[in-house]
Amino acid sequence: MDAWPQLPLAAWKDTLATLHRYTQVIGKVRLELAPMMNHWWQVALYVTARGLTTSPIPFGQGSFEVDFDFIGHELLFRTSEGEQRVLALEARPVAEFYRDVMATLRSLGIEVSINDTPQEIPDDTTRFREDRHHAAYDPEAVHRWWRAMVQADLVLEEFRARFTGKCSPVHFFWGSFDLAVTRFSGRPAPERPGADPVTREAYCEEVISAGFWPGTEQLGGPAFYCYAAPEPPGFSTAAIQPRAAWYDATFKEYLLKYDDVRTAAHPRQLLLDFFQSTYAAGAELAGWDRERLERPVRRARGATVPEQPAPAP
Repeated sequence: MDAWPQLPLAAWKDTLATLHRYTQVIGKVRLELAPMMNHWWQVALYVTARGLTTSPIPFGQGSFEVDFDFIGHELLFRTSEGEQRVLALEARPVAEFYRDVMATLRSLGIEVSINDTPQEIPDDTTRFREDRHHAAYDPEAVHRWWRAMVQADLVLEEFRARFTGKCSPVHFFWGSFDLAVTRFSGRPAPERPGADPVTREAYCEEVISAGFWPGTEQLGGPAFYCYAAPEPPGFSTAAIQPRAAWYDATFKEYLLKYDDVRTAAHPRQLLLDFFQSTYAAGAELAGWDRERLERPVRRARGATVPEQPAPAP
């Protein structure tokens, strides 16, 4: 099985649109019930060995979790009381998915009401309960996307381990439908003029964020990214690796096409070089205290893990 599968956007864009809304239904359940965390970390999902999970969500005297299984193509509900429910992941309207998810939660004694308007999907405000025009689900395409996510998750976890300052988990944001990890300088960021409450909380500190997303038709498909917020002067023209990467002025991010990674002789190393070089450029230009934020980690027996050097320009 190809570890880095082909993922042409045109072949699964309808399924992507439907799955995006499926994950938002589940994500918004977590949003309503999980305690607020800094930078909205409590809303994200996490990559698993079979799909995506909410991780445990508190409710009453216990908890429950919801898992997307992209091997068996099922949605699994499990509670700390030992109850379980299963829904098939298949081609059907978002309205029916929303109806069945809410009914399943009620059958488990979980009463929750969500804002069922799509989030961060500017071209569509159809409420989930009324959405009958997004109804595609291609199991093979979803499986390929998830396998790509597994590879991205592994590299992002390795990249995260090089940083010992404040850092997010590697997590999947269902609003923007991307897998991301965010490093923090430890300094507050200037408030963005006109920022909404979500953006204000997400970017209240200086960050450099890296991740993976399915991309757009304009971009031509899935891509890896890195951005700094606020962006320091000179970041857009910094020397970064690999040569295939570029700074996109529209997105204000460095981008590297998934296919350039997938077809590389050493995909993992190429991607690590991209994440490390773009982070290093942003951190240096913004004056981050890298010696403090990237201190060596010590193993239990006292051995020092060597620092990962930044790749040469």
